[in-house]
Amino acid sequence: MEQIKITVNGIEMTGNKGETILNIAAKNGVEIPNLCYSSNLKLYGACGLCLIEAEGMPKLMRACSAVANDGMVLSTETDRVKKARKIALELIMSDHEGDCVAPCSLNCPAHTDIQGYLKQIALGNDSEAVKIIKEKISIPASIGRVCPHPCESHCRRRLVEEPLSIAFLKAFAADRDLESDTPFRAVCEEATGKKVAVIGGGPAGLNAAYYLRLSGHDVTIYDAMPEMGGMLRYGIPEYRLPKDVLRKEVNAIADLGVKMVNNTKIGKDISFDEIRNGADAVLVTVGAWKSSSVGCKGEDLEGVLSGIDFLREVNMGNIPDIGKNVAVVGGGNTAMDACRTAVRCGAENVYVIYRRTRAEAPAEDIEIEEAIEEGVQFLFLTNPDEIVGENGKVKEVRLQIMELGEPDASGRRKPVPVEGEFRTIPVDTVISAIGQKCAPQSFEEIEMTKWGTMLADEMTCMTNLEGVFAAGDATNKGASIAIDAIAEANTAAKAINAYLLGMPMDFPEPYYSQRNVTAEMLSDREKKARAVMPVKAPDYRKNNFESVINGFSEEQAREEAKRCLECGCHDFKDCKLIRYANDMPISPDRLSGAKHECYKEQRLVTIERDQGKCILCNLCVRTCKENAGKGILGLVGRGFKTVIKPEFDNPETVSVCKNCHMCADLCPTGALKILSK
Repeated sequence: MEQIKITVNGIEMTGNKGETILNIAAKNGVEIPNLCYSSNLKLYGACGLCLIEAEGMPKLMRACSAVANDGMVLSTETDRVKKARKIALELIMSDHEGDCVAPCSLNCPAHTDIQGYLKQIALGNDSEAVKIIKEKISIPASIGRVCPHPCESHCRRRLVEEPLSIAFLKAFAADRDLESDTPFRAVCEEATGKKVAVIGGGPAGLNAAYYLRLSGHDVTIYDAMPEMGGMLRYGIPEYRLPKDVLRKEVNAIADLGVKMVNNTKIGKDISFDEIRNGADAVLVTVGAWKSSSVGCKGEDLEGVLSGIDFLREVNMGNIPDIGKNVAVVGGGNTAMDACRTAVRCGAENVYVIYRRTRAEAPAEDIEIEEAIEEGVQFLFLTNPDEIVGENGKVKEVRLQIMELGEPDASGRRKPVPVEGEFRTIPVDTVISAIGQKCAPQSFEEIEMTKWGTMLADEMTCMTNLEGVFAAGDATNKGASIAIDAIAEANTAAKAINAYLLGMPMDFPEPYYSQRNVTAEMLSDREKKARAVMPVKAPDYRKNNFESVINGFSEEQAREEAKRCLECGCHDFKDCKLIRYANDMPISPDRLSGAKHECYKEQRLVTIERDQGKCILCNLCVRTCKENAGKGILGLVGRGFKTVIKPEFDNPETVSVCKNCHMCADLCPTGALKILSK
């Protein structure tokens, strides 16, 4: 057969005379975007993505149908081509209704594949579930216990009855994997010869170190405390996170070859410059270990403690003498940890002083509820006016009575003092748990924000210092939940890896198709109650630091995981449409207008067809006719109202469809889903 030569995007390639441009490019390893082409089918040219510009020709051509001529010089990346492809993608996506990713995953700060690991748990594949989780979270057994699970508040199952117990299922799978004879262990890439120093062994530092090690880099973590774990180790009580669980997960990271250097304080045991000079990149994840002060007269009296210091001492086995009466100031999870720990340290009367109502308290409701069960007294709408002492030690707290006024910048109603109304309670200890700050000593060269945190680029985590990155509670907006620190650490690890390999540190936010689902749309789903986590009785648990939760049984966990509605697209990882949509910035919303009706049907027997995801590429219709020889599928209607419909006219046709699946295999958007083989 006669050979011809063409040039595509500067690459010279050889093909056969009579072949299409797209076919020649594909055989030579160059992909020209397309959604309606298959080498096994007749040419069609419907999607408009395979446009290409040829030198000397005034019009753009469709590479899937244009026959190549010898000597052609072609490009798929000219401004004209990109503009036309962008419009084509926006037109397709403006009428495409489907969830690329489940809303739980989109609202997990670390964007874990929740749907993926829940499915594996439901199937009994705990190690496979952990493998999926560890794509984003290196310490799932620990995080599953302490995460306030923002994912669950977006779980669509809440539109049926209750959201899934996602966090506890994560912990269940991770526990089972840790206890197995062959726990999951990721494989590190070939050594790069690059050295990374991570300063701080909390959740951010551990997570970044894990992924940088997997990328083949030599990683060392420096931490000031005796053990790694940061606030998970020294700020979270044992009854919420057993330290043996955390220790096992830290050891698993060390087993990958991450070097861990403890009891090493920057500026005392080693200088910041020494660390910088000994590494190709540095990541600072020192956390926020400084408590905010109470802000009233008497806060310097003996017996006034910070929540962070109090919890750290208890976690290190140094139980302080706090007396019988303890007041904890604050309404967040740290305040709950402090008040419940005070109960376990022997205090008889423990008060939580919070200036708003329970409805505004940032702590998880279950934490407040369990604290009440353990005897903690909540004094809502009160605020310390003065801590009164005797002989230099705390004696009582004078409380200003508050009421809620207009909303403040956070959207919550602002607490305002009720003039002349006060209350006094006797206390031996006051614990401040109203906020945490970064202590930036020894890092003065790093540019700081007006809030006293380290300024780091939000896209790359790079600081003002070359090769120095920062993530977690010490940066930008300050202290937050552990999963936020982990998410930022993932960004930092990706950026550091790119920096070390000389690659662009450009990570645009991905585009996802999202569907608006209402409770009415899920009204046909069977109602199944959320699994209830068994916990120890209050009268027992308040006298010790044993884990409050007893854990799910295997049956509970499997059944709970099966409640997942599998909202995300089954074909997301292989979807050509979403891959192309992320190749360039697109704005489908600007093309508002009529949309096709969205529905799902199973008339193809073992294949579910989702009209909302169909882009009328016609691949399914054509392969059914040309390859299967049946013509079961066809285009119905004219113009914009055209849709694809199946037509079953006899039992033989039904039988053929049941065992064929050619259409689903070719579908480029996940509109066809195989239900069973």
